[in-house]
Amino acid sequence: MVKPAIDLSQFNNAMPLVMHVDLNSCFASIEQKARPKLRGRPVVIVNRACSKTSIITASYEAKNLGVKTLMKLSDAKRIIPNLIAIESDPAKYRFVYRKLLNIMESYSAHVTMKSIDEGVIDFNQTTNLIKKVGLENIAYEIKNRLSTEVGVAMRCNIGIGTNRFLAKTAASLHKPNGLDIITSQNLHSIFKNLKLTDLTGIANKNQARLNAVNIFTPLDFLNTNEEILRLVVFKSIEGTKWHQRLRGFEVDDVTSEISRVGRQYVLESFSLNQYQILQRLHHLCESVGWRMRSQGKMARGVYIYVKTNNSYNPVWHNSKLLATPFCSNQAIFAIAKELFSSAPQNIKEIGIHCYKLSNNRGNQLVLFSDELLQEEALSLATDKINHRYGERTIVSADTISSGVYTSQKIPFGSTRYL
Repeated sequence: MVKPAIDLSQFNNAMPLVMHVDLNSCFASIEQKARPKLRGRPVVIVNRACSKTSIITASYEAKNLGVKTLMKLSDAKRIIPNLIAIESDPAKYRFVYRKLLNIMESYSAHVTMKSIDEGVIDFNQTTNLIKKVGLENIAYEIKNRLSTEVGVAMRCNIGIGTNRFLAKTAASLHKPNGLDIITSQNLHSIFKNLKLTDLTGIANKNQARLNAVNIFTPLDFLNTNEEILRLVVFKSIEGTKWHQRLRGFEVDDVTSEISRVGRQYVLESFSLNQYQILQRLHHLCESVGWRMRSQGKMARGVYIYVKTNNSYNPVWHNSKLLATPFCSNQAIFAIAKELFSSAPQNIKEIGIHCYKLSNNRGNQLVLFSDELLQEEALSLATDKINHRYGERTIVSADTISSGVYTSQKIPFGSTRYL
């Protein structure tokens, strides 16, 4: 395929005014900050300290020895026998998240947190501050404030670009503690040293699409005209967006609506009976209910799945769609329990999703029975008490005796539950 010569006039040649801030190995760094004896040692964070669990994040000391995010803890310990595994502490991480948010918002009102450990500052509406101080100086100031206001172990990468995509790309160039700026002038030299999968949004599926038309590098991608990307590669408007995104124009400053809310749990052993598994499922239902209500959402559908140790039926699922929306813990668990009644044996993992989400009830109030309204009121009251006095201050009685606490997971790629 013959690729046209690059026309520099097609690039965004404006001053780069978008900053991406990304905390380095966030959760592990927070634990190293809180416990000085952990500094300089290989540390990983897990949701539950058991061999089956996966690693949420690893310190750079662990990463440098070959440990990766999502690796099984048992596999990681084979690489580093003296690896230190710490159970996640969501309350501690939310505290640091709010500190980071406060620091970022002190420079601009136009801040978007992308997840618990990264966010974007758009300085396009605060150019007077930039002219006075300089964006690079602000970046160094943010780094210093993280160290002094949060802790000396806290480091971050900062990237600056003309759009969110290039700013995030810049933030990934020199970890840890890097600061990089991508402009239309240095874009080609930076892309020359990257792989396709180094670009946010290009994973295996999109890489295969690009490879199919002889696009193997970011520079190939950049040199491909819009029509080929739109009609041949992505076969949608997404091709046009990529053409603009790569050239520094903003196409990602939108917030997407959530379509479902879910949780899953890996069981401690295969010997748990049905009642014990239902206790853990009840935990998950309460967690999903809280997440849904915190967003002002209701659902009409419940989907559950189990993974088993049976080779002939490794994954089983069941679902139910209702006419009337719901959001109480009681309603979610009642449906999930009904669906679970036909689940197979030898279960190793359970999961639940609520789907067909809608916003506030509005005119739907008349459709609700007194019982449903009372259940919702009870769940909302429970949320307020748990928010004020700590997670699981009030819980369903049957979940207490399980001896297992399925804590709220850390939300990656989202700040909806912070």
